[in-house]
Amino acid sequence: MNIVVSGGTGFIGSRLRPALEAAGHTVRVWSRSGQDGSLKWDPVSGIPPEGSLDGVDAVVYLSGESVAKRWNDELKKKIRDSRVKGVGHLIDGISAAAHKPRVLVCSSATGYYGDRGEEELVETSAPGDSFLAGVCQEWERAADRAMEIGLRVVKIRTGVVLGSGGGAVDRLVSAFKSKMGGKLGSGKQWMPWIHMSDSVGIYKFAVENEVSGVLNGTAPHPARNEALTEALGQVMGEPTKMTVPEFALKMMFGEMSEVLLGSQKVLPEATLKSGYEFRYTDVKSALQDAVHPAANDAVHPA
Repeated sequence: MNIVVSGGTGFIGSRLRPALEAAGHTVRVWSRSGQDGSLKWDPVSGIPPEGSLDGVDAVVYLSGESVAKRWNDELKKKIRDSRVKGVGHLIDGISAAAHKPRVLVCSSATGYYGDRGEEELVETSAPGDSFLAGVCQEWERAADRAMEIGLRVVKIRTGVVLGSGGGAVDRLVSAFKSKMGGKLGSGKQWMPWIHMSDSVGIYKFAVENEVSGVLNGTAPHPARNEALTEALGQVMGEPTKMTVPEFALKMMFGEMSEVLLGSQKVLPEATLKSGYEFRYTDVKSALQDAVHPAANDAVHPA
């Protein structure tokens, strides 16, 4: 297949491209910078460049402003526009293309569910009412427009991705190395995690197989924040006695602290039913590989 990946130089996209190419697909990449051999496209600015959809069979949309910052009105607008407007511009471009792709795989996030305590959340669960939940709902509705022009649409609600070279693991490792590693708030909140290889694997699976609708991009066994923190401490040989108080997180991050303190016990029910087989289902083994990937190559070859 000929595949184009938007956000293909990012944390997940830079791993997805070689995985797709290894499977025999031809992949081109859109990025806002246009560097590293990618095609330049800012999704907020308008439709994709003329001709960049020629001969494309599938599109994967991974673009989106990072939410891992203190929010203000300007940043919240960028978070929304990079997702909702960006997908809208993509579909406008697809509509105008002479040859339309057959598939759109669009990223979403477990932020869709909001803070839900101990409730078990599957793909058919109702959305939450937070800012991110609202963004995710608009994002997914925007992607669904592609069905009106005949595309198969898959929306992947991704959790906390555990992988080296960026993302949550690097920030956590840095905190532990500074002797500041510990649980966040009570530590009782559920964290919907997934290993990078499975995140990439689900996107690849969605492109290659006749699945549609929502897939939760989370491991089958979510972990409480205190359990994830303890597992990382064991992997690193560091103590986990620290606690970052809830009030301190709210002072540092403001409204964004809801992402750190909210509880989401997300289960990949539809993902498992689709036939996808997870490589990592235990958070400690996932963290072991994320923190020490070279040491695990022989045990878990790519």
